[in-house]
Amino acid sequence: MRLWVCIALLSIVLCVSADRPRIVDKIVKAGKFVRDAAGGARDMFRAYKDMREANYKGADKYFHARGNYDAARRGPGGAWAAKVISDVREGWQSRVSGRGAEDTRLDQEANRWGRSGGDPNRYRPKGLPRKY
Repeated sequence: MRLWVCIALLSIVLCVSADRPRIVDKIVKAGKFVRDAAGGARDMFRAYKDMREANYKGADKYFHARGNYDAARRGPGGAWAAKVISDVREGWQSRVSGRGAEDTRLDQEANRWGRSGGDPNRYRPKGLPRKY
């Protein structure tokens, strides 16, 4: 029995250290992209929840930038999710909320700033509680 356990462990070690076929690398890379995208969507949702909880006038650009920043730090999948969510949200808001093209343009600017790695605190209003 111990011999079989040793053979199994040796086989695992050899398989892990062996070169993998390209298709396996692509599957692993795709899995990481999907995992990053899911994490990025969670980051965006957390920023949205915090924005609703804070209910602080003038803080929406900060939360847009922060959500995109956090999502993009996860990698390409997170940045992709942040872009898709931001574009859909702004498209919907511009048609439904009636806040206007200027507000949408400024929101998208904050979204791009956060996704590109810019510090979200650029948009942080004075007086916003430290919790956020």
